[in-house]
Amino acid sequence: MPRSVNHVASRAKRKRVLKLAKGFFGRKKNVWTVAKNAVEKGLGYAYRDRKAKKRDFRALWIQRINAGARLHGMSYSELMGKLKKAGIDLNRKVLADLAMNHPEAFAEVVNKLK
Repeated sequence: MPRSVNHVASRAKRKRVLKLAKGFFGRKKNVWTVAKNAVEKGLGYAYRDRKAKKRDFRALWIQRINAGARLHGMSYSELMGKLKKAGIDLNRKVLADLAMNHPEAFAEVVNKLK
């Protein structure tokens, strides 16, 4: 009995990987073995960095809030503690946006706490 090889499935798998490699430079975009490794690596980075992005943005928001708070003579931790005690439920993303783009609104929030 002859050996049966599913060429349709293997071709589809290669096409799927090469489609993911579209836009890569050099042999990474059209040589199967190189493209397969590059795509695997890229997908791994994408998974890792979806988690890292959340950490990075939180750190950025904290820096912006701290800078805004210090303009009003208060530290970040002091501001966050007073917000919690006052029952003002603004998350870090919103506070950072206020501190950066709407300083007068941020000043109002800080004045409410003093």
